[in-house]
Amino acid sequence: QVRLVESGGGSVQAGGSLRLSCVGSGYTRSFNYMAWFRQAPGKEREGVAVICTGGSIYYADSVEVRFTISRDNAENTVYLQMDSLKPEDTAMYYCAADLVGACSTSRGYQYLGQGTQVTVSS
Repeated sequence: QVRLVESGGGSVQAGGSLRLSCVGSGYTRSFNYMAWFRQAPGKEREGVAVICTGGSIYYADSVEVRFTISRDNAENTVYLQMDSLKPEDTAMYYCAADLVGACSTSRGYQYLGQGTQVTVSS
């Protein structure tokens, strides 16, 4: 059974940093697509970043420059380094993974984690 487990969320002040991690298990090979999504209360889920086999990376405009996605294929782990955090970054952050599909956050993913909460205070 494939599982994705996120960690690293917490509460920080504006301008601070957090590093999220997501470990995938139950699959013997690395996922071709790993992504981060977030959802704030009362808002729709938003794609934050995606990293794909071959090295392609895409970010949402709202986090470009401030966030960095990376992965460790050997550990089936994806990271999200979040710097210069803003109160509007407050949300539940979810890790997603897939074996097939497009290198994009504008689609559904086969596997989704339970999420980790990020709260940024002003």
